[in-house]
Parts: sequence; structure tokens; C-alpha cells
Amino acid sequence: MSTGPGADSAPGHNPDDTPVRTPPRPGERNGTFSSLAIRNYRLFFSGAIVSNTGTWMARITQDWLVLSLTGSATAVGITTALQFLPMLLFGLYGGVIADRYPKRQLLLLTQSALGLCGLALAALTLSGHVQVWHVYLVAFLLGLVTVVDNPTRQSFVSEMVGPEQLRNAVSLNSANFQSARLVGPAVAGLLIASVGSGWAFLINGLSFLAPITANLLMRQAELHRTERAPRGKGQLREGLRYVAGRPELVWPIALVGFVGTFGFNFPIWLTAFADGVFHVGPGTYGFLNTLMAIGSLIGALLAARRGTSRLRMLVGAGLVFGLLEITAALSPSFWLFAAALVPIGMVGLTVNVTANSFVQLATDPVMRGRVMSLYMMVFVGGTPLGAPLLGWITDTYGARAGFAAGGAVSLAAAAVIGVILARARGVRLREDWRRLSARPFLAGGHRPGPATGARPDTHRRGGFTAAPRAARVPDSGA
Repeated sequence: MSTGPGADSAPGHNPDDTPVRTPPRPGERNGTFSSLAIRNYRLFFSGAIVSNTGTWMARITQDWLVLSLTGSATAVGITTALQFLPMLLFGLYGGVIADRYPKRQLLLLTQSALGLCGLALAALTLSGHVQVWHVYLVAFLLGLVTVVDNPTRQSFVSEMVGPEQLRNAVSLNSANFQSARLVGPAVAGLLIASVGSGWAFLINGLSFLAPITANLLMRQAELHRTERAPRGKGQLREGLRYVAGRPELVWPIALVGFVGTFGFNFPIWLTAFADGVFHVGPGTYGFLNTLMAIGSLIGALLAARRGTSRLRMLVGAGLVFGLLEITAALSPSFWLFAAALVPIGMVGLTVNVTANSFVQLATDPVMRGRVMSLYMMVFVGGTPLGAPLLGWITDTYGARAGFAAGGAVSLAAAAVIGVILARARGVRLREDWRRLSARPFLAGGHRPGPATGARPDTHRRGGFTAAPRAARVPDSGA
């Protein structure tokens, strides 16, 4: 079962957007890297940085290989779309599997499968027989495995660290991923230019030995066990109803859906800018990805220091992210474009981490796999829709038009959702004032407060700040 602190950990109604911090427990460590004091998470973190480095090498190499084979930004978009299409089609089923089966064992299977996909592409490339349809097929197979791997890995974090360290661990996971992004693209660029793409794919396939080994070394007795969903019908609909009835989950997921579908198509844009606008080679393309990674790493470390996850910050970061993308698209020189990638990476990471931690903390542990699968399905599953469209815009109207279009959609989505949340907040404030005004005064001019030991409004939905939820078995729906 979860070690959540009971009813007091439910998301609080917070109309003033005042941060709600989880009170520290005796002996609990605080700080940017506090989650690393937990042995199981430390093993997970160490294995992940190795495989993440290999993954980034493979991503950059895959994009450049497809561009070399076809000369088309649309083909790069199709590859990206195929990799994320399974998440769009089957993402919710992955969440059901993550909630139903032991997550540690699932991760052993998925990480092994991802490594085998990398080795298969390495064999095709090194043998000289690789064709673009091979890359398409491997990308689709990677996407199928990710359907289960993503929600399992996301929700397994809470089992390793518990609710008190979840925000910090989510942020450090992002820092881990972005740290690997600093190294992976640069190494990939050097390998492509010197010995060819196949060696980068080979290193990626072998890199999955690290998380597999780390998983095997974990101490199962130290995991924070959560209630597993029993086998039964209607679990997909149950997950959807759960989210639909909670505005504090709906709007963050909606915003990251728009940003992920239209604003995070960097493989298309960076290859197009490197090849078609600035006429530079794969080494410089790797350098551009590294600059984005620097910004993302800064954003992740700043997020790790924050003790709260607020919708106000999420909406503000979405607005700034869209504006920065439009600014970068209009940059007249290479170095201005390159410099803009650092804040784009930082703010884009802030959008992702803030939404991710907010949604996880506002969700019952027994539902977390399904909710996170919906989150990831919306965040990356929209790529099959957005990537080909923006690839076509990039091919037809140029890289600048494609990049600016993605930024404009992200900006508009953040603005609309911000207005919706602001209006909802105003309605709640007026309701609270009317309810308060209707209550009689006590002697001395004070209004009656909650009963002793109770926390006011802790169970009301729609709050603007998330706190960890305790374990609760939801009503089973048909």
C-alpha cells in the first residue's frame, strides 16, 4: 500500500494560488538532490543516465539517417509519427497494464525489448542494408514497447521514493534525461561524421544493460507498495471518468497535449534549420541539440528546488514557450537562433515537469498508471498528428514558417486555457465569499471555522496547487 499521509494529503482547494507544501517528516532530507539519498532511486537514476545517453544518440542518428536516405523533412516527421503512433492508439491500455502488474518486472521486460530494437537497427546499418522502411519499422516497434514502458516507469518513481519526494524525483528524472542530452547528441554527431550511424545505434542497444542491472539490484522490501488494480472489465473507462471528473487533471493534460503535439517537433525543425537554412553538417546539428539540453537541464534543476507545482506557473511557462519559439523562428543569424534554444529548452522542460508532477500528486496511487498513460498519450501521442503536418509546412513554406507555426499554436493554447482557469478561479472565489457571508458571526466578530483537527476545503476539486494523494481504491466502474 502507499505510504501517503492519509486524508490530509488530498489536493487542496486553493483559490489564491498559494503554494501548498508537503510538510517534511522526521529525518526527511530536503534539497535539490534529496531523492538520491534513497538507494533504490539512486540505482534507477544511475542506470537511466546510461540508457538515456544511448537513447539520445539513437534519436539524433535516426533523424539524420532518414534525412540522408530521403532528403525530406516530411520523412523525418513520418519517422517521429510512427514512433509515437502506438501511444496514441494503445496508450490507455499501457496504463491498465502498469496498474495491474508489478512495475519492476514490467520494466525488466520493456527495457530488454528496447535494447533489442536498438541492436536490430545497428545490425541493419552496419551491414549496409538499411533502408528507410527499416527505420520506420523499428520506430514503430519502439513505440509499441513505450506504450507499456512509459506509464510503468513514470508511476514506478512513486514506489521508489514515496509521495514526500515525488516532486523532487520527477524533476531529477528530467535532469537525468537532459544531462544525457548534453552528451548523446554531441557523441552521435562525432560518430556519424567519423565512423557512420551504425555504431551509435549499437551503443544505444548495449546501453540498456545499465537499467536492467540497476533494476535487478533493487531491494524490493524498500519499495513503497501501492494497491494494484484487479483484473476486471471497464478499467479504461474508469480511468477516463476519473480524469474527466477532476478539472485539476483535465487542464494540465490538455495544455501539454497542445504543446507536445505542435510545439515539441524539434527533430523536424532542427534538421531543417541545420540543413536547409544555415547549411551546416551533423556535428553542428548535434551542437544545436546540446544547447537545448543545457537549457532543459537548467530548467530541471530549478524545478527540483521548488516544493510546489502550480497551474499558474504551468500556464505562464506555456505562454513564454510559444513566444520563444516564434522569436527563434524569426532569428536572422545562426548564433541568435542557437542562443534562443537555451531558454526554449529551459521553459519547455518547466512546462513538462510542472504538469507531470502536478498530475501525479493529484492522482490516487491506484489510478496513477492509467492517468499517466493518458498524460503521455496526450503529450507524445499527438505527435503522429502534429509531426507530419508541421513537416509538410516546413517542406512547403520553409523551416521558419514551420517553427513559428508550432510556437503560435502553443501560445494560443496556453492563453485560452489560462483564461478558462482564471474564470473558473473567479467563480470559486465568488462562491466562497457568498458561503462565508451567509455564516453567522460569533461573539467578538469572528466567523465559525472548521471543527478542531479538520482542514478546510481539503477535498474540493479544482485546486491550483497539488499535494500528494493518499492511496484509495476508486469505485470500480463498468
